Amino acid sequence: EIGTAVGYSALLMCQTMPRACHITTIEKYEKRIPVARENFKKAGEESRITLLEGDADQLLGQLEEGRFDLVFMDAAKGQYLNWLPMILELMPEGGVLISDNVLQDGDVIESRYAVERRNRTIHSRMREYLFELKHSDIYETSILPLGDGIALSVKHRTFEK
Repeated sequence: EIGTAVGYSALLMCQTMPRACHITTIEKYEKRIPVARENFKKAGEESRITLLEGDADQLLGQLEEGRFDLVFMDAAKGQYLNWLPMILELMPEGGVLISDNVLQDGDVIESRYAVERRNRTIHSRMREYLFELKHSDIYETSILPLGDGIALSVKHRTFEK
């Protein structure tokens, strides 16, 4: 998981995954980290969740290749495209990438000029990210209009360096 926040998503995943599974989650924002750790402890799941503190840009490159069957991205939306190559290496064939909040309150389908000026960079980056996912020969992607939008991508072939 990229973007722990207070641990809500990680704890939901723990409730549904088999006992032998493990979650590795990354959080950068220092004020959220102790709250997430406390929530994991209260839920009795601290042994099944590893919280890595720091920037995903650096931490993703330190993780073991091909080890993550599922990656859930719910962090800095403007960074999704930058993280995609690193995530590709972390997932085996058949791995699933879930990208949250990809529809940006519906703004992603609007013209760049219809979006508030302060949101134009994130708008452009998210459109580039979705274009990459939908036109990739590595992923098969479906975009679901649930909540603020979710992209479900299945890695169907190995990434070639």
